[in-house]
Amino acid sequence: MSPGETGGRPLWHGRLDAGPADDLLAFTVSLPFDRRLAADDLAGSRAHVRMLARVGLLGEEERDAVLGALDRVERELADGELAFLPTDEDIHTAVERRVTELAGPAGAKLHTGRSRNDQVALDLRLWLRREGREVARRIHGLQEVLLRRAEEAGDAPVPGYTHLQRAQPVLLAHHLLAHLWALARDVERWRDALARADVCPLGAGALAGSSLPLDPDGVAAELGFGRRFENSLDAVSDRDFVAEALAVAALLQVHCSRLGEEIVLWSSEEFGFVSLADEYATGSSMLPQKKNPDIAELARGKAGRVIGHLAGLLATLKGLPLSYNRDLQEDKEPLFDALDTCRLTLGALTGLLATATFDLDRMRSAADDVAGAATDLAETLVGRGVPFREAHAIVGALVRRSREEGVPLVELVTAEPRLGPDAAALLEPGVAVGRRRTPGGAGPEAVAAQLDAARARLADQRAWLDVT
Repeated sequence: MSPGETGGRPLWHGRLDAGPADDLLAFTVSLPFDRRLAADDLAGSRAHVRMLARVGLLGEEERDAVLGALDRVERELADGELAFLPTDEDIHTAVERRVTELAGPAGAKLHTGRSRNDQVALDLRLWLRREGREVARRIHGLQEVLLRRAEEAGDAPVPGYTHLQRAQPVLLAHHLLAHLWALARDVERWRDALARADVCPLGAGALAGSSLPLDPDGVAAELGFGRRFENSLDAVSDRDFVAEALAVAALLQVHCSRLGEEIVLWSSEEFGFVSLADEYATGSSMLPQKKNPDIAELARGKAGRVIGHLAGLLATLKGLPLSYNRDLQEDKEPLFDALDTCRLTLGALTGLLATATFDLDRMRSAADDVAGAATDLAETLVGRGVPFREAHAIVGALVRRSREEGVPLVELVTAEPRLGPDAAALLEPGVAVGRRRTPGGAGPEAVAAQLDAARARLADQRAWLDVT
């Protein structure tokens, strides 16, 4: 059907005499990516139609005809039977055009008191409200695996690192829980961001509201929003909720990247701390011996992509005057891709960690490096009244002598009058990590309390996410 034929005309055909050029349609069309908003567009349209009937702008028969047409469109979309036309710029246009074909003059009233400006803002908020929670559920699932693996680890130690150099031994459970707490903050950020996105913009119109007796509060309530908009200009131009969602997604992906980086390191032969299940590893097309941590590497690599989406949207928004501008069409593809990326990353990492095998003996051997107890030696001196800086210098000199002269550190500590045999006992395997007593620290008692706190935090998340 050509743009000039009935049903194939653009929505603005009354103002412009000529039909749209093919180049214009090709450049401005968003249907290929915003069709995933179809369910939300239909939900918003149903609420809008029922409101129009309540305020007397649609009769009961007209209401039922339009609602029936919307149901038919929903079935056609689900079955892949809806034929899109070249003038269907976006999913909103396609739905309205098909409803009008099905319901006739009543269908032509669907857009009464509504603009695509407030309509698309509504659809995107509905979509984000649902999909953001789904991402949060997947974060929760990864946390559950981290918690389980931490519980399974018991008192197994692993070297803790700073500057990627061995620093002090910690419990493996403590290390795993560090990632859990970062992800817990991501869930909380989603919770906060979705609360701020819980505003219904329908009723703002193109920018100034309407002279018709619309009921934005009723529509907001029917769609389950916490509140309606306060300012119509802001309602149609606001994409803070998209930017904030991208910021939350970007930081989440950074946390997945950091977890992925450690898996890459730990699964290398140089570390040898973890072995990946065959189902969650790949091979090489050339090197028969290889077993590659591709999931972890892609978790790391995709972080840059999501960060780029956030930077790109902020650059788009920074110079826009009020109210709506077509530039805002560029909000959807980065949002869709960012959340898709987060979902896939979380699912893959959850499976990888659930099936990985930790080499506890290898970890324990690395954690028992006597140099890891150097701080304990210095703190022993502090307990004996030696100023910390002096204690630091004494122990540092002993470590240097041990390495330069090839003398075991335990012998040097035993012979040092300010330390002696009692201090040398701190260098025995497993002793140092058991001395971490401060709350939130890496010792057994502190980690046991931390596990309880983690269980409580996940229980709170389950209540919000409605997961079992």
